[in-house]
Amino acid sequence: MATGLAAARSPWADAWDRLDGLPDGGGTNIAHEAVDRHAAGPRRDHVAVRWVHRDGTTSEATYAALAATTARFANVLRGLGVRPGERVATLLPRVPEMMVAALGTLKARSVLCPLFSAFGPEPVRQRLERGDAVVLVTTRALYDRKVAPVRDRLPALRHVLVVGDGADAIGGQDLRVLLDAASPVFAIEPTDPEETALLHFTSGTTGAPKGAVHVHAAVVAHHETGRSALDLHPDDVFWCTADPGWVTGTSYGIIAPLTHGVTSIVDEGDLDADRWYRILQDQGVTVWYTAPTALRMLRRAGAEAAAPYDLRRLRLVASVGEPLDPEVATWGQEVLGVPVRDTWWQTETGSIMIATRPADPVRPGSMGRPLPGVEAALLRRGPDGRAAVHDGTVEVLDEPDEVGELALLPGWPSIFRGYLHDVERWERCFAGGWYLTGDLARRDADGAYWFVGRADDVITSAGHLIGPFEVESALTEHPAVVEAGVIGIPDPVAGEVVKAFVTLRSGVEPSEDLRRELLGLARRRLGPAVAPRHVAFDQHLPHTRSGKVVRRLLRARELGLPEGDTSSLEGAVGTALDPPEER
Repeated sequence: MATGLAAARSPWADAWDRLDGLPDGGGTNIAHEAVDRHAAGPRRDHVAVRWVHRDGTTSEATYAALAATTARFANVLRGLGVRPGERVATLLPRVPEMMVAALGTLKARSVLCPLFSAFGPEPVRQRLERGDAVVLVTTRALYDRKVAPVRDRLPALRHVLVVGDGADAIGGQDLRVLLDAASPVFAIEPTDPEETALLHFTSGTTGAPKGAVHVHAAVVAHHETGRSALDLHPDDVFWCTADPGWVTGTSYGIIAPLTHGVTSIVDEGDLDADRWYRILQDQGVTVWYTAPTALRMLRRAGAEAAAPYDLRRLRLVASVGEPLDPEVATWGQEVLGVPVRDTWWQTETGSIMIATRPADPVRPGSMGRPLPGVEAALLRRGPDGRAAVHDGTVEVLDEPDEVGELALLPGWPSIFRGYLHDVERWERCFAGGWYLTGDLARRDADGAYWFVGRADDVITSAGHLIGPFEVESALTEHPAVVEAGVIGIPDPVAGEVVKAFVTLRSGVEPSEDLRRELLGLARRRLGPAVAPRHVAFDQHLPHTRSGKVVRRLLRARELGLPEGDTSSLEGAVGTALDPPEER
């Protein structure tokens, strides 16, 4: 049985019992639960991961092989002098080395900090610097584009391990050479369940990106929610399409499926209807975890795109990362043979909190119900849309269909333990004994939750959380720009896309050339996934008395809503996410 204070907490005690823990009462280590315990048992020769490469060929690793390769990586870190607790960042696509680095880092008791490979140089620099990364695992191409422009501003970065060729040209080390020279045996040292394991960066509306700290005990929730929400069994073939640079790609692209001993599919290619349907068929996928954006794109390809493929092994499809529109949920039943089940959680929660579980009927548009061990509530809102806090207390809404801020009672193992270097920001996430999610929802008479909107201004585009402040900061680097305000506007495929409003300096005239220049600047600085799709010139941005741009008013103005009526805004955004032809 795993050890730690959390083991005494009910109702999570049973979940702790389902994992092994390190030998001789040595605590809890994520890599042990995901790999080594299987490699030492009857599943050692079972395929742990099968990679579908860009050219359609495949390669795979058994649990025994994955244990050996990740042990080599752990020994590489020790050989480089990387200590437990030091941060190892990955900036990689979905290549085998990504999983090897992630699990090897956890074996060595260092802290994994995955980064999104589509970020531009500035977001990468911010996260490497704020995360105190001492090791970066990346490719030569990604290094040249994302890291080289900011390398002189990263004095703490001691080692760059390069996947593929080109290490010498950038002063890095060839990861393959290092792995080949390392021992395939590594004994995981005793690991306190409360020891930091993961550092996931998430954006906020103001200030620097937030580094959410998660501990090894989180594996208990990863495993348990893989069972209760995704219905994983040892003989399943599981495919999570999330990028490894985001929390979903770590929690459910790596950890949760491996703890269940399943075969996990990883596709190195890009979204393409024929490619994805072929993977579902040829790999015999039984459980599929993907994003509403991807499902909307498949839906747009038409039912005829799926018709040539045999998808009968698919028994559960779940969505993650953004609200699931009702049409997509029912489309799944018609085209995939099973409905799409929504799940809700955040970087800070570390694992799924609310879901339409396998035995529950699908209510298109509903997030579902809290999972066992999760207590949720809706809190009465104040004028700013967030939960109203009076003398440290909050009011829980009891009546059905009231809209409030979604809150969770702390106590689940994967709750974040803080924001790195920002205790005050972390403390503001809690009030009256509740964790405040920042999301607005309602609960119907049957106890199912329905997403209404975000209480803050973070933009969700194609499953990626984008902080307006980061985009605004990049745009104001241009000498012609005095100020910028950034919002998300509805998009039929991505859910939201970024639109920027910029105020120009006196004497500068707006032009199409300047608009293209600003778009290009943002793409270079932030990467295409974060940069705005649209730029509008506006010399009269709305401000608070303190001078802050009021993004909510920008959004209301853009959607043609009453500027003072936030309830109208919430309702309209939900319907505006639908494609125009479906309204």
